Amino acid sequence: MSLEGDWRERIDDVDARLIDEFQSDFPVEERPFRAVADAIGTDEADAFDRMRTLLDAGVFRRFGAVLNPPVIGSSTLAAVSAPDDRFDEVAAVINGYQQVNHNYRRDHEWNMWFVVTAGSRAKRDEILAEIEARTGCEVLDLPMLTDYYIDLEFPVVNDDRFARESLESTDVSATRISESATGDLSAFDADLLLAIQDGFPVSTTPYRDLARDLEATGDHDTVAVDDVLAAIDRLLDANCIKRIGCVVNHVVTGFRNNCMVVWSVPDDDLDARGERVGALPYVTLCYHRPRRPDLDWEYNLFTMIHGRDADVVDAKIDELATDHLPYEHERLYSTETLKQTGAQYEDLMN
Repeated sequence: MSLEGDWRERIDDVDARLIDEFQSDFPVEERPFRAVADAIGTDEADAFDRMRTLLDAGVFRRFGAVLNPPVIGSSTLAAVSAPDDRFDEVAAVINGYQQVNHNYRRDHEWNMWFVVTAGSRAKRDEILAEIEARTGCEVLDLPMLTDYYIDLEFPVVNDDRFARESLESTDVSATRISESATGDLSAFDADLLLAIQDGFPVSTTPYRDLARDLEATGDHDTVAVDDVLAAIDRLLDANCIKRIGCVVNHVVTGFRNNCMVVWSVPDDDLDARGERVGALPYVTLCYHRPRRPDLDWEYNLFTMIHGRDADVVDAKIDELATDHLPYEHERLYSTETLKQTGAQYEDLMN
């Protein structure tokens, strides 16, 4: 499958349903592609072959679980102001950490924005201190304090100008995040999360393959597929896993323009505004992070908008500022992807 031109014009309705209906709620059962096949109108072998073709083509970035770092352990959004003549050098240092799973260049004085995930706050802060020491760049540390809405799952086989244009609303709630959170994981659950952080085995029996791989490590007694299925369900219920499905590459699907907008919202109005804005379909991320007045950072509400065209994204930001958030704000467009993976951990038990 070639991604030249508009690949969406060359896929059929079965592929479209697989892409748009299985970004989440992928079946947790021994032969999951049988259930997928029933839902999209084909057979097990064909459903699997279609998924693998879309994965190989880059429409899907990976197949498996999307982990939830603030629940599993500790994570933060951080930024540095990297000098232009050392930008690549600073990026190489930051990207060299396994625990850095996203890094973007943004059009702002703070020009490099990255996410650090770790099994504990102590490990997270150790990494930030090392980055500061090795690069000589002061680190702006902005851990999430409240999650209003975070979900990069949205239909892509359409003519929407911005993400979820065809939807009317999304569910939203204010969830407080502890910087010292731990997932209270068993040794088996921790090993399973480490095993799936890069994606599931690409086969018609991914859960059975995970059981085999975990048993082969020698750290556990006989591991049955039912043990893996039960653990996946348990981790979903505990919100350590946000969703299971095919993780779409939004750049490949046309939503290549994104803007992180930061707002200075009065503290006593923050939750009301955050919940209202998070429920807007075109807002793909909405969360509260701390102000850092010591570093001249006065913003406390973060929103993200994805679109196929930059002018459409700007128009939706204008709408936000006019109708929902009449406060001082800045628009930080992503201009280069420096690193992008799922959450990565070395250890979850310390």
